[in-house]
Amino acid sequence: MNQSERRQILLRSLLEEQPGYQNIKIPHGGDAQKKLLRSLMNVRTAAPISGEFQRIQDEYLQEENRSRGIVALSALTPVQKEIYLWRGDITRLACGAIVNAANSGMTGCYQPCHNCIDNCIHTYAGIQLRNYCSDLMEKQGHEEPTGTAKITPAFNLPCEYVIHTVGPIVQGQLTQRHCLQLASCYRSCLELADRKQIRSIAFCCISTGVFLFPNEEAAQIAVKTVKDYKAETGSKIEVIFNVYKELDEQIYRNLLG
Repeated sequence: MNQSERRQILLRSLLEEQPGYQNIKIPHGGDAQKKLLRSLMNVRTAAPISGEFQRIQDEYLQEENRSRGIVALSALTPVQKEIYLWRGDITRLACGAIVNAANSGMTGCYQPCHNCIDNCIHTYAGIQLRNYCSDLMEKQGHEEPTGTAKITPAFNLPCEYVIHTVGPIVQGQLTQRHCLQLASCYRSCLELADRKQIRSIAFCCISTGVFLFPNEEAAQIAVKTVKDYKAETGSKIEVIFNVYKELDEQIYRNLLG
């Protein structure tokens, strides 16, 4: 079975789930089909999937992830001892854990094809990730507090785990509370990774997107918190600062050398 055949099976299955989707026609072009598949996965609420659907989805996503190019930690060059800087799509990294900048609901972004990291991670991990997160949150019984973290399997991503953390939302002036909450995000992720004996972790630029934390201040907090944590605990965890924008890459290069 090739990718086109897998994709069309997945599309038909997702469209058949919802009576309101019955009039949606599967487009002919591959790119249009991929966009529709991602949209349907993004808006789908947590619910069980069949073993056959999961098998085909996993085969499809793993091939898609391979075709996008997997980047191993061993291919990166440290900028300081046990610290790396890499610009690219965090979902391509093969490392111990990648960090997701989640919202307090912790079940992903439901906006079709939104380009936030939460959406991308859930898209390429597969439907199991939302189901797993939903089970976690149902057991918890309340939204995830800002500055804390949860760990999940990575499912179809090339990393081993995803650590989800809720960063502060800056509405108006940046405050000391925002800064302490952001530092807590980084420390909570590091503590959780070390408890799970994860050897490497890739941090995105937490809260700097739609959460509006200023990029320069966010990077300063990220670097300081990581270095302070490693100095205080003696942790040997390897840390990748993952950036997506040229602006953030330059900020981190100035901080790290």
